[in-house]
Amino acid sequence: MAKIWVDADACPVVVREIIVRAANRTKIEAIFVANQQVRLPPGPFTRSLQVPGGFDVADQAIVDALGAGDLVVTSDIPLAADAIAKGAQALNPRGEPYDPDTIRQKLNLRDFMDTMRASGVQSGGPPPLGEREKQQFANALDRYLAKNRGV
Repeated sequence: MAKIWVDADACPVVVREIIVRAANRTKIEAIFVANQQVRLPPGPFTRSLQVPGGFDVADQAIVDALGAGDLVVTSDIPLAADAIAKGAQALNPRGEPYDPDTIRQKLNLRDFMDTMRASGVQSGGPPPLGEREKQQFANALDRYLAKNRGV
């Protein structure tokens, strides 16, 4: 059966809550992976997996454990690319799916922005999640769950 893997270190609390409710409602396991303890609302289909600290340790744990057809929730573009390469689907916390046809372009843009930041250009981070983004995430998650229930 398909699973939901969550890159929980930077996942907004409201997105975690949406995932927990959906996992319990649909009886699909959701695993929240982080290098620190993640507090989750109680639920029989959710669990937290704490990994050692270190660069990309949580990401690698997700890639190593996920299977084809699983869903990875992350804002980390390299993790999304690795998940797609393994046959999984990937969704960011704003409800935007990562697409196999455009992931290379997103990686290139990310690398370009990293280079710009390293040279001193301030780009700021993404704006906080609004109601529209929360709803967009919930809708995208529901579409995945409806398509992958019992897989």
